[in-house]
Amino acid sequence: MTEYLIAFNDEWVGPHTAEEMGKKGVAVLAVIEEMRSQGVLISSNGGLDESTAVCSVESVNGEPVFSDGPYVETKEHLGGFAVVDVADDAAARHWAGKLATALEWPQEVHRFPNPGQNRFSSSGDK
Repeated sequence: MTEYLIAFNDEWVGPHTAEEMGKKGVAVLAVIEEMRSQGVLISSNGGLDESTAVCSVESVNGEPVFSDGPYVETKEHLGGFAVVDVADDAAARHWAGKLATALEWPQEVHRFPNPGQNRFSSSGDK
């Protein structure tokens, strides 16, 4: 099995009333429950936007330097995500499609590298 990140950016979502958000919440929870029942959901969360950013951190001269809020050059903010463990790209696309349909928001799918293909492995292999 392979892990995938399915995510949307907050900027992709227009303004919604509380009632509209409530309806989307019900719709997406049905998809999340389906993912759980099929044993593919690793983790998910939503409701993220610029207001939920705690801090940014970067390395300056080998030391962490923290600043409030998002990194100033970032134009997009993660709005929500699901991490799934599925057989292949087609299965990841299936779940992303269900989320996009339930939320009526675009979704982006990223495949995590397999552990043997981790580009940050200690051996330096890519």
